[in-house]
Amino acid sequence: MKKILIVDDEQDCRTILTCYLENAGYLVQEVTSGVDALKLFEQEPPDLVVSDVVMPEMDGFEFCRRLRATRSGQLVPFIFLSGQGELESRIEGHSIGADDYLIKPFQPQELLAKIKAQLERSYRTHSEIIRLLQQSAIPSRVAPVSPKPIPLPLTAAEERVFWEVIQGYTNKQISDRLFISPRTVQAHLSSIFTKLNVANRSQLVRFALERGYRPMTQT
Repeated sequence: MKKILIVDDEQDCRTILTCYLENAGYLVQEVTSGVDALKLFEQEPPDLVVSDVVMPEMDGFEFCRRLRATRSGQLVPFIFLSGQGELESRIEGHSIGADDYLIKPFQPQELLAKIKAQLERSYRTHSEIIRLLQQSAIPSRVAPVSPKPIPLPLTAAEERVFWEVIQGYTNKQISDRLFISPRTVQAHLSSIFTKLNVANRSQLVRFALERGYRPMTQT
């Protein structure tokens, strides 16, 4: 079940959104500000974010900027749902990293369609990474034998997470498979990114493929 995070300081809006999304089969979390959203995201990243713009403590634009500045928040689908419909606001929303921008009042069918489209695009990206990994694991009859990859500069726990990531598993799946919390998974992943000098999951997969690390070689 896909998890949607709603970020909005208006109780009525959160209640309506939660009702629509739960009826559509989504698991919903809700917070009232960007500050609370960032804290929740660190503990349990959602599959998609729906955020208002005007909120106390931290508005939606600043929340989006800070989320996109984190490694774990770079690729999560992000939709603004706001009463600010001016062109300048929509342009700013897209320029700081939002995937879509919907204006209040909204039609539930349109929001659900946008959420479905963003989740499907995220799934296609994930599936393409899996395909590339599987394709790279098929030995060529004419290709020379690749040298054995050098040992990774990682701890044992980080290396287990590394192998899970390059097989295409999400943080939640890795958490379930390794019996550790999503927060621990993210902490290991951040350390891996730093030690291997990569910025995100896509670069980590490229790093693994270019240096001969293959999921089938995991012991």
